[in-house]
Amino acid sequence: MSATLASLRIRNLALVEDLLWEPPAGFVAITGETGAGKSIILGAVKLLLGERAEKSLVRSGADTCTVEGLFQIPADSRVHVILEEGGAEPCEDSSLVIKRTVSTGGAGKQFVNGSPCTLALLRHLGDLLVDLHGPHDHQSLFSRDQQMLVLDSFAGAESLRSEYAVRRRDWMHLTAEKKRLTENAEGLARELDLLSHQVAEIDEASLQAGEEDQLLARQRTGANAHRLCSICADLTGLLSESEDSLTSRWGDVSRLTKELHRLDAQTEPLSTAAAGIFESLQDLARDVDRYASALDADPKTLEATEARLDTIQNLKRKYGSTVEVVIEFGASASAKLAQLKNREERGAGLDGEISEARKALDSAAKKLSQARRNAAPKLADLVKTHLADLGFAKAGFSIVFDELEEPSPLGIEQVDFLFAPNPGEPERPLRAIASSGEISRVMLALKTSLAAQDSVPVLIFDEIDANVGGEIGAKVGAKMKELAASHQVFCITHLPQVAAAAESQFMVSKETTDERTRTTLVSTVGPARISEIARMLGGQAESARKHAKALLSGK
Repeated sequence: MSATLASLRIRNLALVEDLLWEPPAGFVAITGETGAGKSIILGAVKLLLGERAEKSLVRSGADTCTVEGLFQIPADSRVHVILEEGGAEPCEDSSLVIKRTVSTGGAGKQFVNGSPCTLALLRHLGDLLVDLHGPHDHQSLFSRDQQMLVLDSFAGAESLRSEYAVRRRDWMHLTAEKKRLTENAEGLARELDLLSHQVAEIDEASLQAGEEDQLLARQRTGANAHRLCSICADLTGLLSESEDSLTSRWGDVSRLTKELHRLDAQTEPLSTAAAGIFESLQDLARDVDRYASALDADPKTLEATEARLDTIQNLKRKYGSTVEVVIEFGASASAKLAQLKNREERGAGLDGEISEARKALDSAAKKLSQARRNAAPKLADLVKTHLADLGFAKAGFSIVFDELEEPSPLGIEQVDFLFAPNPGEPERPLRAIASSGEISRVMLALKTSLAAQDSVPVLIFDEIDANVGGEIGAKVGAKMKELAASHQVFCITHLPQVAAAAESQFMVSKETTDERTRTTLVSTVGPARISEIARMLGGQAESARKHAKALLSGK
């Protein structure tokens, strides 16, 4: 079972006020006078498929127009996957409901199974559900890329083409990366040299946080070393080394206070205080001595300190206002240097990866090309068979390949569909065909040839039988009926031979009541269908009606 359009509801779209259509499966013909509004039906379907909506579509006097379509979807359809990926509600009872509203006063809205959705989701669903072919749509066959896709569809080579596309993308990414890494080799070398110098200079200095303050303090001490030593010597003399030093004289004070305490216990605080002062003087003398011993009056020490400060100042001028900033700069430069070295090494190692990627690409391209070349003569023969059915009894049709110098998005070759409608004429590319009637039949022959591979279930043909005569029209109708064995086929046509081949026929007409014009769509069966076919043949004369009956009976 394939999907079908089960119903179409249109409200206030152009001349359609309110229309509910429940088309059957199989081959359905849509007919009517020129200007009756057959294109409105097609326009409604296009809205469901996500085509851009113009506010002018809204019927005069209405604020909004609405189009709603019900599709019956088989359980194995990819539509279910797309709905899940798009966050839409799933189908219930195999029913997919798409609704689109267009407003004159604001943005339109679209819904899938009752939940709001994006136009992109509608377009994605439309690609899976409906294939439209109008007077201009078959011109896509002029594109050699489109011809390649047609051939791939017939060959069942879509998976091979996808694999090729992945391999080509990998190869292109690697070659692009190689180009980026090598296109500025001189600049990279200069940057590497500069960073290497900066990192080496900062690393060699072995800076420490807080070091500069310590060095400045040491510099001040070294600059006054001789005076400090002299002061320490005087202090040592006063405190302990001269004959009348403070510790010597205070020793006498301490002895006298101890004698005083021995004679009068109440004077113990005096003795204790004197003893404490004596110990403090001794401690002070020792501290001065230790400080003096630590003083370095050697000029070389001061020179080393000042040289270290000069080094720090030089680095600060280049890399930052403080030692900490210089250290941070060095760490950043070191990280960038490592990154650039990795980049340089990456560039050197890419050649091997590019070579392997190209081998994988060439292998995928060869498989894809072989599948195409195996399928091309089979497709050409099948198309010629269908062309013969469509009035080109001895038409020529072939598929030729042109090798490409570089892998393209679709492969390593291009194809060209060549066609010669008459024997003795050289085959020419389809794009060189001027006759719309000829190209329409070629398109129909291709479509019929691809019927077994075509997964799009609903086909709509909009007057592709234009410029086709009556006898050929019957063959076009027969070919569409053949397509209807595996698809739901709608054909908007002016040819009675095509309409008569349809399994069902609907007539579009305009009627005016209360000074308002409305487009209607009604099923034609029995006498009504005979009358419509007769109208298409040129009138309601008995001869036309007999001809209509003959067409409908297949005679």
